[in-house]
Amino acid sequence: MPFIDVTIAEGRSPEQLRALIHELHEAAQRAVGVPPETIRVVLREVPTTHWAAGDVTIAERRSAAAG
Repeated sequence: MPFIDVTIAEGRSPEQLRALIHELHEAAQRAVGVPPETIRVVLREVPTTHWAAGDVTIAERRSAAAG
């Protein structure tokens, strides 16, 4: 049973998240040939203030880019 666990910064629409689930599910089914009902997908949304690279959060980067 494939279990796909994705961590993503928050801010996507429900439609975008649903599309991601669908595409991951389809890719897993093609790649490993398991029955569709055995594939699990979990999306974990992280606030942009809690995700940093190089000691700068996504929120800080966006704020700086906006001016």
